[in-house]
Amino acid sequence: MISTAWLKTREPHWRHLDELVERTTRSGYKSLSRHELQELGLLYRQIASDLAALREHPGSTHYAAYLNQLLARAHHTIYSAERQSPWAILQFWLTTFPEAFRGNLAHVLVALALFAGAGALGAALTYRDPDFKTRVLGPTMVETIERRQMWTHSIVAIKPIASSAIMTNNLSVALTTFAMGITAGLGTAYMLAFNGLLLGVIGMACATAGMSLQLWSFVAPHGVLELPAIVIAGGAGLRLAHGLLFPGLLPRRESVGRAGAEAVKLVLGCVPILVVAGVIEAFVSPTDLGVPMKFGMASALFVLLVAYLFGDWRLATAV
Repeated sequence: MISTAWLKTREPHWRHLDELVERTTRSGYKSLSRHELQELGLLYRQIASDLAALREHPGSTHYAAYLNQLLARAHHTIYSAERQSPWAILQFWLTTFPEAFRGNLAHVLVALALFAGAGALGAALTYRDPDFKTRVLGPTMVETIERRQMWTHSIVAIKPIASSAIMTNNLSVALTTFAMGITAGLGTAYMLAFNGLLLGVIGMACATAGMSLQLWSFVAPHGVLELPAIVIAGGAGLRLAHGLLFPGLLPRRESVGRAGAEAVKLVLGCVPILVVAGVIEAFVSPTDLGVPMKFGMASALFVLLVAYLFGDWRLATAV
């Protein structure tokens, strides 16, 4: 078993490497002195040896997990060339955001489960109790659906204004869903569940009125971008909540700060996706473009989104 004395001797070095990596991540290599740059490489090698020693002792798995994470961050800091060019923004969209998405996939999947589960519940409750949709949607919208009229045609006449309003609303929902992660995830879960429930109720209400094709041909072109972006923002909120509830070896404030930095990457990555979705929702979704064309467009956009999120685009930013 690793001795307490050894841990007390080594922990200050771990903390120092942690601080150097964090400062470099925030402000770049220019924030380090020449001596600190030398320390960065030296500490990395020393702590790699510490990790090897810890792995030989089964009772030290908690410390080993912390060092493994620290060394992974340090490796990225040391061996990734910092880009100080106009390509830095492009690099974020092509590499940083997709990598952050994949690195937090577990949180995104939990967000998806909350959203989809609430949607299924809303559909089931609407099917069993026809009055439920009135309590959720209000009598005016229910009457519109029962007359088999879509409530979206007014968008066509004011496309530019509608596009701006839609973008603002979508960004507001995404940011709120993320920010509510600070409530230990309860607010994020509520936002995901509420929006999922609403979609499920509308979907079943339109289905019982024989309007499924009209509804989903409207939703599909923009929804394949908008809904994943909202779910990703929910995953960001849950990542923030995870840092708050499970700090591990870190002080809670530092854990929340790191989780927040990671979550912000996810939210920033959602912004252009939601902007594109807003344009499509205003200029394409409510038009009389053929149903096959709308579903074909939705399929193509979804394939592109999946390829973007799960693809490796590092070579695309090489300069």
